[in-house]
Amino acid sequence: MKYGQKPMPSPRLEAFSDGVFAIIITIMVLELHAPEGGALADLYPLVPVIFSYILSFVYVIIYWNNHHHLLKAMMRPSAGVMWANAHLLFWLSLIPFATAWLGESHGETVPAILYGVVLLAAAIAYFILQIRIVAAHGANSALARALGKDLKGKLSPVLYIVAILAAFVAPTLAYIIYAAVALMWIIPDRRIEKVFDEFRE
Repeated sequence: MKYGQKPMPSPRLEAFSDGVFAIIITIMVLELHAPEGGALADLYPLVPVIFSYILSFVYVIIYWNNHHHLLKAMMRPSAGVMWANAHLLFWLSLIPFATAWLGESHGETVPAILYGVVLLAAAIAYFILQIRIVAAHGANSALARALGKDLKGKLSPVLYIVAILAAFVAPTLAYIIYAAVALMWIIPDRRIEKVFDEFRE
């Protein structure tokens, strides 16, 4: 994107994506079932389920937040951008399944691995989406320069791979790494927002 050239909104792409994000969260919350008893202790068996829900909810919101700013800084989407966006939404749509299995598994290895694979695939898909959008704006655009400084984006897939490998030996360690990556992204990413703000001034 060149200076003086304002981003064009893509309401249909944003509306469709937002709808998928909302459905993902809805499916996840529907997987939460109340305990049979009425005592506080009856919640204890549900702790892994609640933990997996909170972790996945945070991940979905992080993706929704960054996805929102990425699309806001984009010109009209090309066919490649739309397919890349669909690819990202596909992997994100698997989060409810991976979350449910992780919560019900009580520390089993395979669900912890699958959860990491879904997160890794989503991270790669988001990176591909960024590449497609940057290709539409040019390698020397302000957006390209902002995205080029994506240290957290480059570090996250590495940590997911480490967590997946750790799950073979200690699934709990994998959970800790997944949570650590989420915490790393809790701080809002202002790179794209700063680029967009330049065109609103």
